[in-house]
Amino acid sequence: MTSPVSNAESLPGVSPTARKKLLEDLLRGVSRTFYLTLRVLPKDLRHPVGLAYLLARAADTIADTRLLPPAQRLDLLLAFREQVRGPADLRVLQRIESALTQEQVTPEPITQPILLERTLLASLPEVFALLEVLPEEDSRLVRSVLGTLTYGMESDLINFPAEDSGQISALEETSDQDKYVYHVAGCVGQFWTEISMAHVSKLSQWDSKAMSELGVRFGKALQLTNILRDVPHDLRLGRSYLTMEQLGPVGLKPPDLLDIQSGQRAWPVLVEGINAALAHYAAAEEYLLAIPRSCVRLRLAALWPMLIGLATLSKLAQNARQGLWLHPEWPTKVSRRWVYWTVALSLPAVISNLALRGWIHSLRRSVVAKIS
Repeated sequence: MTSPVSNAESLPGVSPTARKKLLEDLLRGVSRTFYLTLRVLPKDLRHPVGLAYLLARAADTIADTRLLPPAQRLDLLLAFREQVRGPADLRVLQRIESALTQEQVTPEPITQPILLERTLLASLPEVFALLEVLPEEDSRLVRSVLGTLTYGMESDLINFPAEDSGQISALEETSDQDKYVYHVAGCVGQFWTEISMAHVSKLSQWDSKAMSELGVRFGKALQLTNILRDVPHDLRLGRSYLTMEQLGPVGLKPPDLLDIQSGQRAWPVLVEGINAALAHYAAAEEYLLAIPRSCVRLRLAALWPMLIGLATLSKLAQNARQGLWLHPEWPTKVSRRWVYWTVALSLPAVISNLALRGWIHSLRRSVVAKIS
C-alpha cells in the first residue's frame, strides 16, 4: 500500500517560465500603477512582495465579487485564509475558483479586468505552490500580512449590507475607521518594513519597532487618501467609511452624501480627514528619508506612492472647492501622464534629502492652501 500524499505535495510544480508569467505578466495586469513600485524594488524583494500582492488581489476578488451573496463570499474568504495559513489543499483552491467562475454567469462581453481576475483565480494552485516554497521568514511575513488584510475584508462583509440592497451603513466611531485602515493598509507598511530589513543589509541599523510604526502610518496615509477619494463610489455600494461620529456634528447621515449638494455641509469632515492623512504623510516622509540614500530602488518604491497620494489629496481638495467631491461621475485621480512625469523627475532627485523634502513640502502646502 502506498503512503498518502500530503495536501501540500498535491500542489502543482511551477516551472521557471510559469513563475515568470505569474510574477511579471499577470502581476503587471492586476497591479496597474503599483507595478511601477514592484518593478523598481531590489531584486530579492520582488518575489515575496509580488507574491503577497497576488494573494491580496485574489482575496480582494473573493470579497468584492457581486456574483455571490456576502455570506457565501465570507465563507470563501475564510477558506482562502485557511489556505494562506497552510498547508494549502488543491481541492479547496479549485473549489474557490469554481465558485467564482465556472458556476457563475458573468456579464458579456467579458472585460479585460474580469479576464485578469479569472486568470488569477485559475492560477491559485501555482501561486500557493510558490508560497509553500518561500524561505521560512518570507513565508511567515507573507502569511501574517495576508491574515490581517483578510480580516479587514471580513469586517466589510460582516458590517456592510449587500451592494444591491439599497441600504447604506457607516462605521460608528473614528477609532473604528482607524482600526479598519490598519487592517487594510497599515499592516502593509509593517510588512514592507520587516521584509525590507530581512533582505537589505544596509537597513541593519534600523530600529525595527520604530520603523514599523512609521511604516504603519505610511500605509494609513495612503488608505485614508483612498477613503476620502472613493466616498461617492463606496456610498453607492452601501458603505460609508466616514463615521457617524464624524458626520453627526455637521448634521449629516450617510444617505445624505448621495446628494452632491451636501458637499458644502460635509466640508469640515473632509478637512478633518485630509488633516489626519497629512499627519500620517509626515510620518511617511520620516520613513522615506530614513532609507539610506544608496538604497535608490527602495527609496523610489517608497517615494512614488507618497507623491501620488499627496497629489491626489490636492486634487481632491480642489474638486471639493468646486463642489465636485461627492459627484460620482467626477473621479479624483492624477493622470497617467502626471505619474510618468513624476517618475522621470524622481530619478535625479531621489538621492537628495533636500530635494525630496522640498518636493514633498511643496505638495503638502498645495493641499493645505486648498483647505484653508
